[in-house]
Amino acid sequence: MLRGLGACPQFREGAGRGKARRRRPRTRPKGPRRSRTSDAAGKGRGWGRSPPQAEATPTGPTNRPRAKRTLDTVNDSGRIILLTTSHRVAPGLLSWPAWEALRTADRVLCADPAHPQLPYLREAGVEVEHATATARELVDHCVAGGGRDVVVLTTAEGDSALTDGLARLAGSGREDLPALELLPGAYDLPGARLLDLVQVMDRIRAACPWTGIRTHEDLAKYGLEEMYELLEAIETGDREALREELGDVLLQVVFHARIAQDDPDEPFSVDDVAGTIVDKLVHRHPHVFGDESAETPEDVKAHWLRTKADEKRRDSVTEGVPLGQPALALAAKLASRVRTEGIGVTLPSGDGVGYELLALAARAEADGVDPETALRAAARTYRDAIRAAERAG
Repeated sequence: MLRGLGACPQFREGAGRGKARRRRPRTRPKGPRRSRTSDAAGKGRGWGRSPPQAEATPTGPTNRPRAKRTLDTVNDSGRIILLTTSHRVAPGLLSWPAWEALRTADRVLCADPAHPQLPYLREAGVEVEHATATARELVDHCVAGGGRDVVVLTTAEGDSALTDGLARLAGSGREDLPALELLPGAYDLPGARLLDLVQVMDRIRAACPWTGIRTHEDLAKYGLEEMYELLEAIETGDREALREELGDVLLQVVFHARIAQDDPDEPFSVDDVAGTIVDKLVHRHPHVFGDESAETPEDVKAHWLRTKADEKRRDSVTEGVPLGQPALALAAKLASRVRTEGIGVTLPSGDGVGYELLALAARAEADGVDPETALRAAARTYRDAIRAAERAG
């Protein structure tokens, strides 16, 4: 968002994650301050609960008593603070440095009258001007006032005109500027971009003529293709491709969940999908979430198989083995189930390469080798040999 401010000597990044910067002491009148925001600000966009409402008052600069400054706490030319927030974090959940900057600033400005943070600032007694100030105006205000602090609550669009203007003034080197500070008021939690993915999928499902009519059956082939592409990225060690293919697989999950949400009889959402796998993981890891202990990977596998057996209550070890998977993988999976359960069954014998491949797959599984992966590696070597022969010829 700074678009060049980071290289300016006047610019510093705020301590949103660590210890708060010291700011000058302030005095202000007793009692709550009246808000200067408009009614439109009460309409927090995209948030789950209704924000608090308050009566609006006209906008304009504030005149507040000022405390004596000290050189170790104040920049002589003041400070322009660009306060950023995340739409993925509930409004009002700001860092302490952010609240401190807001409550001690001489002016707080926001160009967006419907910014979701405004009702919560209003509730906290922070006066906000609905204004779009230029870089020149803010600099003059800070310097002329003997070193005022101004906080600009940035909009979702990033206020590029303001930041570009500040960058030009800072880069000129011809005048004394206020300190320029970027202060993150809220940081995304891990997994926050998944919320964006769900929102984008909702919008595409509603607005795209192709996406809007897809069914689970339509997407089945794409899911298989994406998994093969993911497998290839893993085998080749291409990290960029791995990241991309993981995203494509994730898209299939979110897409299917969004389709399921529209089912008239048995709808479920991506939250239901996530909740199901969370419950499964917790239940199958009693050594992590319960009182069981597991010292080795073998102990973990034993926990997993035991809890899975309790959940499924299957009549046959072959239940749950998809017959549509590649033949070598299918043979190895069946052999694994037989070996794990200790079922006394011999491999069927017969003429033809199929029975030979079955025996090889069972032997590979017993030796801890995935026959499908092994054959794919051999096939890639074969492909490279073919290409070498073609170049030589």
